[in-house]
Amino acid sequence: MTSETAAKVDRIVQLLATENLGGLLLGSQHNFSWLTAGARNGIDLSREAGAGRLLVRNDGKCFVLANRIEMPRLLSEELSENDFEPIEFAWEDEQDSPSFLVDKALDLLDRRAPLGSDLALNANTRLIEAAIARCRYQLTEPELIRFRRLGHDAGEAISALVRTLEPGQTEREVAAQVVSALAARGAHAVVMLVAADDRIKSFRHPVPTDRRWEKVLMVVVCARREGLIASLTRIVCRGTISDELRRRTIAAARVNAQLLAATRPGATGADLYKLVAQSYAEEGFPGEQLLHHQGGACGYRTRDWLAHPQSTQRVCVNQAFAWNPSVTGTKVEETCIALAASVELITATPDWPQISVEVNGRAYQSPDLLAV
Repeated sequence: MTSETAAKVDRIVQLLATENLGGLLLGSQHNFSWLTAGARNGIDLSREAGAGRLLVRNDGKCFVLANRIEMPRLLSEELSENDFEPIEFAWEDEQDSPSFLVDKALDLLDRRAPLGSDLALNANTRLIEAAIARCRYQLTEPELIRFRRLGHDAGEAISALVRTLEPGQTEREVAAQVVSALAARGAHAVVMLVAADDRIKSFRHPVPTDRRWEKVLMVVVCARREGLIASLTRIVCRGTISDELRRRTIAAARVNAQLLAATRPGATGADLYKLVAQSYAEEGFPGEQLLHHQGGACGYRTRDWLAHPQSTQRVCVNQAFAWNPSVTGTKVEETCIALAASVELITATPDWPQISVEVNGRAYQSPDLLAV
Protein backbone atom coordinates (compact mmCIF):
# COMPACT_ATOMS: atom_id res chain seq x y z
CA MET A 1 0.00 0.00 0.00
CA THR A 2 1.36 3.42 -0.92
CA SER A 3 2.17 5.82 1.89
CA GLU A 4 -0.58 8.10 0.55
CA THR A 5 -3.30 5.45 0.76
CA ALA A 6 -2.00 4.27 4.13
CA ALA A 7 -2.25 7.82 5.49
CA LYS A 8 -5.83 8.07 4.22
CA VAL A 9 -6.73 4.72 5.79
CA ASP A 10 -5.41 6.12 9.07
CA ARG A 11 -7.72 9.13 8.68
CA ILE A 12 -10.66 6.81 8.09
CA VAL A 13 -9.79 4.64 11.12
CA GLN A 14 -9.77 7.80 13.26
CA LEU A 15 -13.11 8.81 11.75
CA LEU A 16 -14.59 5.38 12.52
CA ALA A 17 -13.51 5.69 16.14
CA THR A 18 -15.07 9.16 16.39
CA GLU A 19 -18.31 7.98 14.79
CA ASN A 20 -18.35 4.66 16.71
CA LEU A 21 -18.53 2.63 13.50
CA GLY A 22 -17.18 -0.80 12.65
CA GLY A 23 -16.35 0.03 9.06
CA LEU A 24 -16.81 2.42 6.15
CA LEU A 25 -18.14 1.47 2.71
CA LEU A 26 -16.99 3.79 -0.09
CA GLY A 27 -18.81 3.47 -3.42
CA SER A 28 -18.87 6.96 -4.93
CA GLN A 29 -16.50 7.59 -7.79
CA HIS A 30 -14.83 10.57 -6.12
CA ASN A 31 -14.12 8.76 -2.84
CA PHE A 32 -12.86 5.66 -4.64
CA SER A 33 -10.31 7.82 -6.49
CA TRP A 34 -9.39 9.68 -3.31
CA LEU A 35 -8.59 6.62 -1.21
CA THR A 36 -6.73 4.79 -4.00
CA ALA A 37 -4.59 7.76 -5.13
CA GLY A 38 -6.36 8.15 -8.45
CA ALA A 39 -7.82 4.75 -9.35
CA ARG A 40 -11.18 4.61 -11.13
CA ASN A 41 -14.35 2.67 -10.48
CA GLY A 42 -16.44 4.75 -12.88
CA ILE A 43 -18.19 2.96 -15.72
CA ASP A 44 -21.51 4.75 -15.97
CA LEU A 45 -20.57 8.39 -15.38
CA SER A 46 -24.23 9.41 -15.08
CA ARG A 47 -24.25 7.74 -11.66
CA GLU A 48 -22.50 8.83 -8.49
CA ALA A 49 -21.85 5.23 -7.48
CA GLY A 50 -19.11 3.42 -9.32
CA ALA A 51 -18.61 -0.25 -10.13
CA GLY A 52 -16.99 -1.77 -7.08
CA ARG A 53 -16.82 -0.53 -3.49
CA LEU A 54 -14.06 -0.21 -0.93
CA LEU A 55 -14.53 -1.29 2.67
CA VAL A 56 -12.23 -0.02 5.40
CA ARG A 57 -12.65 -1.79 8.73
CA ASN A 58 -11.99 -0.09 12.07
CA ASP A 59 -8.80 -2.15 12.45
CA GLY A 60 -7.45 -0.74 9.16
CA LYS A 61 -8.09 -3.86 7.09
CA CYS A 62 -9.23 -2.97 3.54
CA PHE A 63 -11.40 -4.85 1.05
CA VAL A 64 -12.71 -4.31 -2.47
CA LEU A 65 -16.21 -5.63 -3.14
CA ALA A 66 -17.11 -6.12 -6.81
CA ASN A 67 -18.99 -8.50 -9.07
CA ARG A 68 -17.22 -10.87 -11.43
CA ILE A 69 -17.69 -8.42 -14.34
CA GLU A 70 -15.66 -5.68 -12.66
CA MET A 71 -13.21 -7.42 -10.35
CA PRO A 72 -10.72 -8.61 -13.02
CA ARG A 73 -10.19 -5.09 -14.38
CA LEU A 74 -10.06 -3.48 -10.94
CA LEU A 75 -7.31 -5.88 -9.82
CA SER A 76 -5.47 -5.71 -13.14
CA GLU A 77 -5.53 -1.95 -13.74
CA GLU A 78 -6.62 -0.07 -10.64
CA LEU A 79 -5.86 -1.88 -7.37
CA SER A 80 -3.59 -4.46 -5.80
CA GLU A 81 -5.14 -7.36 -3.93
CA ASN A 82 -2.21 -7.03 -1.51
CA ASP A 83 -3.78 -3.71 -0.42
CA PHE A 84 -7.48 -4.48 -0.86
CA GLU A 85 -8.60 -8.05 -0.25
CA PRO A 86 -11.01 -8.97 -3.07
CA ILE A 87 -14.55 -10.06 -2.25
CA GLU A 88 -16.09 -11.18 -5.54
CA PHE A 89 -19.70 -12.16 -6.17
CA ALA A 90 -22.09 -12.91 -9.03
CA TRP A 91 -23.62 -9.87 -10.69
CA GLU A 92 -27.02 -11.59 -10.53
CA ASP A 93 -26.85 -11.73 -6.72
CA GLU A 94 -26.23 -8.01 -6.55
CA GLN A 95 -29.36 -7.41 -8.62
CA ASP A 96 -31.57 -9.77 -6.63
CA SER A 97 -31.36 -7.94 -3.31
CA PRO A 98 -31.02 -4.18 -2.60
CA SER A 99 -29.29 -5.05 0.69
CA PHE A 100 -26.83 -7.52 -0.86
CA LEU A 101 -23.78 -5.24 -0.74
CA VAL A 102 -24.52 -4.07 2.78
CA ASP A 103 -24.89 -7.67 3.96
CA LYS A 104 -21.59 -8.58 2.28
CA ALA A 105 -19.88 -5.69 4.08
CA LEU A 106 -21.45 -6.55 7.43
CA ASP A 107 -20.22 -10.14 7.06
CA LEU A 108 -16.69 -8.71 7.19
CA LEU A 109 -17.36 -6.75 10.38
CA ASP A 110 -18.46 -7.48 13.88
CA ARG A 111 -22.20 -7.41 13.13
CA ARG A 112 -22.81 -5.50 16.36
CA ALA A 113 -20.78 -2.60 14.97
CA PRO A 114 -22.68 -0.24 12.64
CA LEU A 115 -21.53 0.42 9.08
CA GLY A 116 -20.90 3.88 7.65
CA SER A 117 -21.25 4.78 3.97
CA ASP A 118 -20.71 7.65 1.57
CA LEU A 119 -23.94 6.78 -0.27
CA ALA A 120 -27.46 6.27 1.03
CA LEU A 121 -28.01 2.50 1.05
CA ASN A 122 -30.45 1.20 3.66
CA ALA A 123 -31.37 1.37 7.34
CA ASN A 124 -28.33 -0.76 8.25
CA THR A 125 -25.88 1.94 7.19
CA ARG A 126 -25.19 5.46 8.38
CA LEU A 127 -24.59 8.14 5.73
CA ILE A 128 -21.49 10.14 6.74
CA GLU A 129 -20.34 11.74 3.48
CA ALA A 130 -19.91 15.15 5.16
CA ALA A 131 -17.43 13.66 7.63
CA ILE A 132 -15.62 11.77 4.85
CA ALA A 133 -15.30 15.02 2.90
CA ARG A 134 -13.39 16.55 5.80
CA CYS A 135 -10.90 13.68 5.51
CA ARG A 136 -10.28 14.71 1.89
CA TYR A 137 -9.71 18.44 2.40
CA GLN A 138 -6.02 18.48 3.34
CA LEU A 139 -4.16 17.23 0.29
CA THR A 140 -1.16 14.97 0.72
CA GLU A 141 2.18 15.75 -0.92
CA PRO A 142 1.63 13.22 -3.76
CA GLU A 143 -1.82 14.73 -4.36
CA LEU A 144 -0.33 18.21 -4.54
CA ILE A 145 2.11 17.00 -7.19
CA ARG A 146 -0.67 15.40 -9.26
CA PHE A 147 -2.91 18.45 -8.85
CA ARG A 148 -0.19 20.87 -9.97
CA ARG A 149 0.44 18.75 -13.05
CA LEU A 150 -3.27 18.66 -13.84
CA GLY A 151 -3.62 22.41 -13.38
CA HIS A 152 -0.64 23.07 -15.61
CA ASP A 153 -1.85 20.69 -18.33
CA ALA A 154 -5.44 21.96 -18.27
CA GLY A 155 -4.39 25.60 -18.37
CA GLU A 156 -1.87 24.98 -21.15
CA ALA A 157 -4.33 22.90 -23.22
CA ILE A 158 -7.11 25.51 -23.06
CA SER A 159 -4.72 28.39 -23.63
CA ALA A 160 -3.34 26.78 -26.78
CA LEU A 161 -6.72 25.71 -28.08
CA VAL A 162 -8.61 29.01 -27.81
CA ARG A 163 -5.94 30.73 -29.89
CA THR A 164 -6.87 28.46 -32.79
CA LEU A 165 -10.63 29.10 -32.64
CA GLU A 166 -12.25 30.98 -35.49
CA PRO A 167 -15.31 33.26 -35.31
CA GLY A 168 -18.28 31.49 -36.86
CA GLN A 169 -17.73 28.25 -34.96
CA THR A 170 -20.66 27.09 -32.86
CA GLU A 171 -20.44 26.71 -29.11
CA ARG A 172 -20.88 22.96 -29.53
CA GLU A 173 -18.00 22.81 -32.01
CA VAL A 174 -15.80 24.70 -29.56
CA ALA A 175 -16.83 22.37 -26.73
CA ALA A 176 -15.91 19.31 -28.79
CA GLN A 177 -12.43 20.71 -29.41
CA VAL A 178 -11.97 21.49 -25.71
CA VAL A 179 -12.96 17.95 -24.76
CA SER A 180 -10.50 16.57 -27.30
CA ALA A 181 -7.66 18.83 -26.13
CA LEU A 182 -8.13 17.70 -22.54
CA ALA A 183 -8.48 14.04 -23.52
CA ALA A 184 -5.11 14.23 -25.28
CA ARG A 185 -3.65 14.97 -21.83
CA GLY A 186 -5.57 12.23 -20.07
CA ALA A 187 -8.20 14.54 -18.59
CA HIS A 188 -11.99 14.50 -18.84
CA ALA A 189 -14.24 17.56 -18.86
CA VAL A 190 -16.81 16.95 -16.11
CA VAL A 191 -18.16 20.49 -16.66
CA MET A 192 -18.04 22.09 -20.11
CA LEU A 193 -19.61 25.54 -20.64
CA VAL A 194 -19.28 27.77 -23.70
CA ALA A 195 -20.95 31.15 -24.27
CA ALA A 196 -20.86 33.31 -27.38
CA ASP A 197 -21.35 37.08 -27.28
CA ASP A 198 -24.62 38.08 -25.52
CA ARG A 199 -25.07 34.62 -23.94
CA ILE A 200 -22.24 35.55 -21.56
CA LYS A 201 -24.44 38.32 -20.15
CA SER A 202 -27.58 36.21 -20.08
CA PHE A 203 -26.49 32.99 -18.35
CA ARG A 204 -23.98 32.15 -15.63
CA HIS A 205 -24.00 28.47 -16.65
CA PRO A 206 -24.15 28.53 -20.48
CA VAL A 207 -24.47 24.94 -21.70
CA PRO A 208 -23.11 24.85 -25.29
CA THR A 209 -25.61 25.44 -28.10
CA ASP A 210 -25.53 25.91 -31.88
CA ARG A 211 -24.99 29.66 -31.42
CA ARG A 212 -22.02 30.88 -33.50
CA TRP A 213 -19.61 33.29 -31.89
CA GLU A 214 -18.67 36.59 -33.52
CA LYS A 215 -16.96 38.97 -31.08
CA VAL A 216 -16.55 37.40 -27.62
CA LEU A 217 -16.29 33.79 -26.48
CA MET A 218 -16.13 32.38 -22.95
CA VAL A 219 -14.89 28.83 -22.24
CA VAL A 220 -15.38 27.28 -18.79
CA VAL A 221 -14.06 23.84 -17.92
CA CYS A 222 -13.69 21.56 -14.92
CA ALA A 223 -11.07 18.98 -15.90
CA ARG A 224 -10.72 15.69 -14.03
CA ARG A 225 -7.71 13.40 -14.01
CA GLU A 226 -6.86 10.71 -11.43
CA GLY A 227 -9.95 11.87 -9.56
CA LEU A 228 -8.77 15.45 -9.00
CA ILE A 229 -10.65 18.32 -10.66
CA ALA A 230 -9.19 21.67 -11.78
CA SER A 231 -11.47 24.52 -12.88
CA LEU A 232 -10.70 27.53 -15.07
CA THR A 233 -12.37 30.13 -17.29
CA ARG A 234 -10.94 31.88 -20.35
CA ILE A 235 -12.46 34.67 -22.47
CA VAL A 236 -11.29 35.61 -25.96
CA CYS A 237 -12.27 38.70 -27.95
CA ARG A 238 -12.03 39.26 -31.67
CA GLY A 239 -10.53 42.67 -32.37
CA THR A 240 -10.76 45.60 -29.99
CA ILE A 241 -11.97 44.90 -26.46
CA SER A 242 -14.74 47.28 -25.41
CA ASP A 243 -14.07 49.66 -22.52
CA GLU A 244 -17.10 48.34 -20.63
CA LEU A 245 -16.03 44.71 -20.89
CA ARG A 246 -12.54 45.72 -19.81
CA ARG A 247 -13.93 47.65 -16.80
CA ARG A 248 -16.09 44.74 -15.68
CA THR A 249 -13.29 42.20 -16.04
CA ILE A 250 -10.89 44.33 -14.01
CA ALA A 251 -13.58 44.63 -11.31
CA ALA A 252 -13.98 40.82 -11.22
CA ALA A 253 -10.20 40.46 -10.99
CA ARG A 254 -10.09 42.88 -8.06
CA VAL A 255 -12.75 40.86 -6.24
CA ASN A 256 -10.77 37.71 -7.02
CA ALA A 257 -7.60 39.24 -5.58
CA GLN A 258 -9.41 40.02 -2.33
CA LEU A 259 -10.64 36.41 -2.20
CA LEU A 260 -7.20 34.96 -2.86
CA ALA A 261 -5.65 37.18 -0.20
CA ALA A 262 -8.26 36.05 2.34
CA THR A 263 -8.07 32.31 1.56
CA ARG A 264 -6.03 31.51 4.65
CA PRO A 265 -6.26 28.63 7.11
CA GLY A 266 -9.01 29.31 9.63
CA ALA A 267 -11.11 31.63 7.46
CA THR A 268 -14.75 30.54 7.20
CA GLY A 269 -16.92 30.42 4.12
CA ALA A 270 -19.10 33.11 5.72
CA ASP A 271 -16.05 35.36 6.18
CA LEU A 272 -15.16 34.98 2.51
CA TYR A 273 -18.72 35.58 1.32
CA LYS A 274 -18.95 38.80 3.38
CA LEU A 275 -15.67 39.97 1.89
CA VAL A 276 -16.92 39.26 -1.64
CA ALA A 277 -20.16 41.21 -1.10
CA GLN A 278 -18.19 44.18 0.19
CA SER A 279 -15.70 43.98 -2.67
CA TYR A 280 -18.40 44.02 -5.36
CA ALA A 281 -19.94 47.10 -3.77
CA GLU A 282 -16.58 48.86 -3.63
CA GLU A 283 -16.03 48.09 -7.32
CA GLY A 284 -19.36 49.67 -8.24
CA PHE A 285 -21.25 46.39 -8.80
CA PRO A 286 -23.24 45.81 -5.60
CA GLY A 287 -25.22 42.59 -5.43
CA GLU A 288 -23.34 40.62 -8.09
CA GLN A 289 -22.71 37.88 -5.50
CA LEU A 290 -26.49 37.29 -5.49
CA LEU A 291 -26.47 36.37 -9.18
CA HIS A 292 -23.95 33.52 -8.98
CA HIS A 293 -21.95 31.68 -6.34
CA GLN A 294 -18.31 32.68 -6.01
CA GLY A 295 -16.85 29.18 -5.88
CA GLY A 296 -15.23 27.43 -2.95
CA ALA A 297 -13.33 24.37 -1.85
CA CYS A 298 -12.61 21.71 -4.46
CA GLY A 299 -10.48 18.63 -5.03
CA TYR A 300 -12.24 15.39 -5.90
CA ARG A 301 -15.49 17.25 -6.54
CA THR A 302 -15.93 20.43 -8.57
CA ARG A 303 -16.85 22.14 -5.30
CA ASP A 304 -16.82 20.49 -1.87
CA TRP A 305 -18.42 23.56 -0.32
CA LEU A 306 -19.40 27.04 -1.40
CA ALA A 307 -18.80 30.32 0.40
CA HIS A 308 -22.21 31.54 1.58
CA PRO A 309 -23.57 33.69 4.45
CA GLN A 310 -24.09 30.80 6.90
CA SER A 311 -21.04 28.72 5.97
CA THR A 312 -19.06 27.49 8.98
CA GLN A 313 -16.57 25.51 6.87
CA ARG A 314 -13.00 26.62 7.45
CA VAL A 315 -10.04 26.82 5.09
CA CYS A 316 -7.41 24.14 5.76
CA VAL A 317 -3.70 24.10 4.94
CA ASN A 318 -3.07 22.42 1.55
CA GLN A 319 -6.74 22.60 0.59
CA ALA A 320 -7.76 23.32 -3.00
CA PHE A 321 -10.08 26.17 -3.98
CA ALA A 322 -11.64 27.33 -7.23
CA TRP A 323 -12.93 30.90 -7.01
CA ASN A 324 -15.01 32.29 -9.88
CA PRO A 325 -16.05 35.93 -9.32
CA SER A 326 -18.28 37.24 -12.10
CA VAL A 327 -19.63 40.63 -13.06
CA THR A 328 -22.51 40.32 -15.54
CA GLY A 329 -20.92 39.72 -18.95
CA THR A 330 -17.54 38.49 -17.72
CA LYS A 331 -15.82 36.20 -15.25
CA VAL A 332 -12.42 35.19 -13.89
CA GLU A 333 -11.59 31.73 -12.55
CA GLU A 334 -8.53 29.74 -11.55
CA THR A 335 -7.84 26.84 -9.20
CA CYS A 336 -5.45 27.38 -6.31
CA ILE A 337 -3.98 25.69 -3.24
CA ALA A 338 -4.24 27.38 0.16
CA LEU A 339 -0.79 27.14 1.70
CA ALA A 340 0.11 28.16 5.25
CA ALA A 341 0.78 31.80 4.39
CA SER A 342 -0.16 32.23 0.72
CA VAL A 343 -2.10 30.75 -2.18
CA GLU A 344 -0.61 28.98 -5.19
CA LEU A 345 -2.40 29.23 -8.54
CA ILE A 346 -2.14 25.91 -10.38
CA THR A 347 -4.13 26.61 -13.58
CA ALA A 348 -2.55 29.95 -14.55
CA THR A 349 -0.50 29.81 -17.77
CA PRO A 350 2.51 32.07 -18.40
CA ASP A 351 1.50 32.95 -21.97
CA TRP A 352 -2.00 34.12 -21.05
CA PRO A 353 -2.51 37.84 -20.31
CA GLN A 354 -2.90 38.57 -16.62
CA ILE A 355 -4.50 41.24 -14.47
CA SER A 356 -2.30 41.91 -11.45
CA VAL A 357 -3.94 43.37 -8.34
CA GLU A 358 -2.05 44.23 -5.17
CA VAL A 359 -3.61 43.44 -1.79
CA ASN A 360 -1.69 44.16 1.42
CA GLY A 361 1.58 44.50 -0.49
CA ARG A 362 1.25 41.23 -2.43
CA ALA A 363 0.29 40.87 -6.10
CA TYR A 364 -2.47 38.45 -7.11
CA GLN A 365 -3.03 37.37 -10.71
CA SER A 366 -6.30 36.76 -12.56
CA PRO A 367 -6.76 35.75 -16.22
CA ASP A 368 -7.33 38.76 -18.46
CA LEU A 369 -9.26 38.94 -21.74
CA LEU A 370 -7.32 37.70 -24.77
CA ALA A 371 -7.59 39.72 -27.98
CA VAL A 372 -7.24 37.56 -31.10
